[in-house]
Amino acid sequence: MTIKTAMLMAAGKGTRMRPLTDTCPKPLIKVAGKSLIDHTLDNLIAAGIERAVINVHYLADQVETHFKNRTDIEILISDERNELLETGGGVVKARPLLGDDPVLICNTDAFWLNDNGATIHSLINAYNPAQMDSLLLLAKRDHSMGYHGKGDFDLADTGELIRRGDAPSAPYVFAGMYAFNPKTISHMETSCFSANVYWNESAAKNRLFGHVLAPFWMHVGDPDARDEAEKLIQEGKV
Repeated sequence: MTIKTAMLMAAGKGTRMRPLTDTCPKPLIKVAGKSLIDHTLDNLIAAGIERAVINVHYLADQVETHFKNRTDIEILISDERNELLETGGGVVKARPLLGDDPVLICNTDAFWLNDNGATIHSLINAYNPAQMDSLLLLAKRDHSMGYHGKGDFDLADTGELIRRGDAPSAPYVFAGMYAFNPKTISHMETSCFSANVYWNESAAKNRLFGHVLAPFWMHVGDPDARDEAEKLIQEGKV
């Protein structure tokens, strides 16, 4: 399996990151001297990704300006200035830019360090589009920071995802990246909706799978998590 294109979700308003996002879009918030989106892009480039589609809405001009001089990867902008479309609708709008081959879809508020692209290579190699619509990267709740929920998923022996549902907890949380076949959403029209809509469609057909990452996972969703991530990095603990 070879994937050369990734989409980075950079359009959100970052309300939980206020006041840091009052004048700066969340993807450009810095952790240990590097913006969140550049942490993600550097991991993608290390794994051989050559093309990045980035959606923009909140403080969109700042995001576009940030990438004008970056020459180590091709950047395409999916413009959502007129309407914020969430994690599913944004992907549908970007569908013409993504093409028909499998891609990676990536949040920009979660990352890991120092594996030289190994995690993303592992995700790509595990993805089988004949069997899967989406392969979600998962983090172990007890090997992460910045996430305080009850968990999102468990895994069947086959690798299929099992939602937590009414269970008191689940061992894995969505780690903000998934391998994806854009043809899965060819029947969908652009509107504001969550990626859970097409994930649920895939799960009903037994085509939604999970893949667990090995490195320590950092979810930077608010100022406290940003400070904690910086501290861990500066102390060399991740």
